[in-house]
Amino acid sequence: MGKKIQIVEDEIVIADSIYDTLEDLGYIALDPVINYSEALQQAKVEQPDLAILDIQLAGKKDGIDLARVYREEFDFPFIFLTSNAESGTLQRAKAVKPAAYLVKPFGKKDLYAAIEMALEEEPETSTKESTESDSFFVKDRSFYHKVKYDDLLFVKSDHVYLELHLKDNQKHLIRKSMSDFESGLPKQFYRVHRSYLVNLDHLNGVNTRYLIIAGHEIPIGQSYREELLRKFSIE
Repeated sequence: MGKKIQIVEDEIVIADSIYDTLEDLGYIALDPVINYSEALQQAKVEQPDLAILDIQLAGKKDGIDLARVYREEFDFPFIFLTSNAESGTLQRAKAVKPAAYLVKPFGKKDLYAAIEMALEEEPETSTKESTESDSFFVKDRSFYHKVKYDDLLFVKSDHVYLELHLKDNQKHLIRKSMSDFESGLPKQFYRVHRSYLVNLDHLNGVNTRYLIIAGHEIPIGQSYREELLRKFSIE
């Protein structure tokens, strides 16, 4: 199913052009809205996957005001449209962390690239503490997946993302640093490499070069080796 996209643009010709382009690209385009209140109402009802917001809107509140509400109360990315690249406006816009900017006029390829980048970035996700000590939540858009610590085998760092590898070949991708994620984990989790953190409850074996966690071979980083091997009384 195509992604649902909101268009907030008070210039009707531009709004209609964006609408047609979105449909041509295979997205589900919502009927364009022209101001803050209409956009907010539509977002509450339609729950779009992404919003395209003109910074300059009819009325007292502009697209940046709207984006601030989206950032605080909703869970979808947004792209700013602007014909004014003036530094003061861009500084205000930057503060609400848009997924992308498009400066008018822009073409079909520009729009498509900005949308795909925004949608690709959004599953970035984050973790949320559970009220239960044996689990935590991983957020994927508007849905929270409950993950038990016992089901988490190991964590692999991949640039700005973490891959959470679980039992039964399940995997979650979150946008978080390893150090931030590691700080709240129970004692059975151990850092064994700059890019790997493991659940020692699932340890099958270890030597001086790698561990086996539930059948997965995990490398041991040089700076972690001495302390880890001492932990297992291995020389």
